Amino acid sequence: MNAIVTVARKEFRDGLRNRWVVSIAAIFAILATGLAYFGSAAAGQVGFTSLSTTIVSLASLAVFIIPLIALMLAYDGLVGEEESGTLLLLLTYPLARWQLLLGKLCGHGAIMAFSTLVGFGSAAIIMGLFADTVSWAEMLVPYGLFILSAVLLGWIFVAFAYLISALVGEKSKAAGLALIVWFLFVLVFDLGLLGLLVATQGDVDAQLFPYLLLLNPTDIFRLVNISYFADQQLSGLMAIAEHVRLSTAALLGSLLVWLLLPVTATLAIFNRRSL
Repeated sequence: MNAIVTVARKEFRDGLRNRWVVSIAAIFAILATGLAYFGSAAAGQVGFTSLSTTIVSLASLAVFIIPLIALMLAYDGLVGEEESGTLLLLLTYPLARWQLLLGKLCGHGAIMAFSTLVGFGSAAIIMGLFADTVSWAEMLVPYGLFILSAVLLGWIFVAFAYLISALVGEKSKAAGLALIVWFLFVLVFDLGLLGLLVATQGDVDAQLFPYLLLLNPTDIFRLVNISYFADQQLSGLMAIAEHVRLSTAALLGSLLVWLLLPVTATLAIFNRRSL
């Protein structure tokens, strides 16, 4: 455990030194505050309005930007060390491969978690101070749930980044594959489901179809927060998602399963990888 903590602290310090933590937190804070203030501009309103409108805007932002940042943060976590020659050096220390991998995962996960908490949390503080229609008590549970699910989403894609890094032998290939993974999960999957609805003219199992969203962690993230969209007009797959009969705890558990899958696969691949 001490070895894992040591590696994680080293990765986190590197993130501080490379300005990753500050940059990600600043991006989240600026975009979150801007969307919270201008989220209702299309309806002719400017300012901090209803909490549901804010969470709709922030969830729409997070589902695109968090996976991309997580993948770009960690895609070279293993292959980059190997190309620079430091991976073999690290393994000469009394450090097992699984300890090195988990330490680096925890370090990059800590960067994502800290940046998400500070970035989105600062937006919550600003809203609590300046919003007339939203109280601290009303904001605590839904916004806290949003931040928790956002942290889990970031961890999942950090794990995918390490899976990619364990599979390839060059940083350029890892970067390209990371973008493909982002594209598939964030854009192609939902378009595929919508295409299935169009192709079958809606002739699919109405009870089963919404649960296909559980095959995508970004859609689970949206489902976690959908209970606070009650006064919003949902469209596309999110309108279908209203038929999913799973509790918030079950959806958070699904995100944890999505986290464990790539971590387990990466451990198996990295342990067998020749260096």
